[in-house]
Amino acid sequence: MRLPLTALILALASAGCTPSPAHLFNQAHAAAPADTPFAYAETDITQLQAAMAAGELDSVTLTRAYLERIAQLDRAGPRLNAVLELNPDALKEAAALDAERRRGQLRGPLHGIPLLLKDNIGARPMATSAGSLALTGFRPDDAFLVTRLRAAGALILGKTNLSEWANFRSSASISGWSARGGQTRNPYRLGYTPCGSSSGSAVAVSANLAAAAVGTETDGSIVCPAAMNGVVGLKPTVGLVSRDGIVPISFSQDTAGPITRSVADAAALLTAMAGRDDADPATATMPGRAVYDYTARLTPDGLRGARIGVLHGPLDQLPGVAPALQHAVGVLRDAGAVVVPVQLPTQGQWEEAEQMVLLHEFKAGMQRYLTRHQAPVRDLDGIIAYNREHADKELVLFGQDLMERAAQADGLGSPAYIAARTQARRLAGPEGIDAALKADRLDALVAPTTGTAWPIRTGETDAFPGGNYSAAAVAGYPSLSVPMAHVNGLPLGLLFMGTAWSEPKLIELAYDYEQRTRARKPPTFGNDTPR
Repeated sequence: MRLPLTALILALASAGCTPSPAHLFNQAHAAAPADTPFAYAETDITQLQAAMAAGELDSVTLTRAYLERIAQLDRAGPRLNAVLELNPDALKEAAALDAERRRGQLRGPLHGIPLLLKDNIGARPMATSAGSLALTGFRPDDAFLVTRLRAAGALILGKTNLSEWANFRSSASISGWSARGGQTRNPYRLGYTPCGSSSGSAVAVSANLAAAAVGTETDGSIVCPAAMNGVVGLKPTVGLVSRDGIVPISFSQDTAGPITRSVADAAALLTAMAGRDDADPATATMPGRAVYDYTARLTPDGLRGARIGVLHGPLDQLPGVAPALQHAVGVLRDAGAVVVPVQLPTQGQWEEAEQMVLLHEFKAGMQRYLTRHQAPVRDLDGIIAYNREHADKELVLFGQDLMERAAQADGLGSPAYIAARTQARRLAGPEGIDAALKADRLDALVAPTTGTAWPIRTGETDAFPGGNYSAAAVAGYPSLSVPMAHVNGLPLGLLFMGTAWSEPKLIELAYDYEQRTRARKPPTFGNDTPR
């Protein structure tokens, strides 16, 4: 059940009262039209902080504005269906952060800034369901990254919808749909997919429902929704951001990352999120240079003298992609970059091995997570059984073949699994991205992130065109998608990729490109309704 926003919550908050959960669930909100001007549209975190420092804005006012915006666009109007649950303490927490500011006690660069989290990231007092009814009422403690965000002053406004179980339930799934949250809609054309699995996070940020959001990715789940919803998505190197407290798929590939309207905001969030955590062994591999203020790399001439490889492939044949990429390459050259056409020598050769890795690690990771956090179901078999028992709600649109295959997987000591993991990482990393970088002494690779969004058709699986992000995902390397162009009113993204721990360089390059192109356009909420 989704947690609706109400007029009552705002009335009670303005009176200094806290609404009960029952009021939050049961009252209706008379929403304003979708085209009502929004005071903080397209405002970045630096601008919001400057207004707060000048006394022109406070966190309560900003939080209330985003809550009203959610009521207008997510619950009514175009009904984006991006926000799954709101933090019932949001206004109370905003008031506390404002009081700290008045005392001169700033926690960090995100002080008082409202953020949304994908609903596979633990954040109390809200539930963490991964979009599944099987985890109804499940409220684990804050994920490590949430602890870090709060320490930097961020206010957790709520949770966003996602492709159920982060798109690892069925090979015939529908991006942006979950049994708990329903179908999230693309804000540019409402009948089109938002991609997934961080669907709600990308849609919410694009529609200005929060200052920024956090998504997660195993293979494309940050950068694909970012591209299709006209925003920035940064997938960090595996190990830069702790996964502790996140519903898992694969410890080899899972990571969380920022989804924002600008590269600057992505750098600010990453600065707060990154850090070592004893509960996530992957963070022990982090070099000392990996954690610092990433906003220091927001320089105006980041592309000058850079050597960038451009990947060409089947996506170039999709409508509008080739001319958009050609224009992007022109921007890179005009900025002083040396642009070299390249190919990944091992393109796609890791796919079979990756699938084996994900199936094995999903089974093991889910059991560990569900048991540790005392979830209502304790293993993958329990989830499968729940879905069968509640097929009228959970299995109404597609099945659960990926879960069923994962349940049959051997343990992590299996020689076949160990060999597949080694092979996948080698083919995507050292023999893939690294080989391409070294062959031409490149700083980064760029490519179209994916194609434009496709129509949502009820009862039909995703008409997915493919993407250029899998190499970075499988290798555990960073990737960063920024808006590149629009085709028939739908956004396209440009993907920057590099070797492990190259986030500073990618931010530097992507920021310069973004500032030169200003390709992001706010969404229009075109009413192409799903069939």
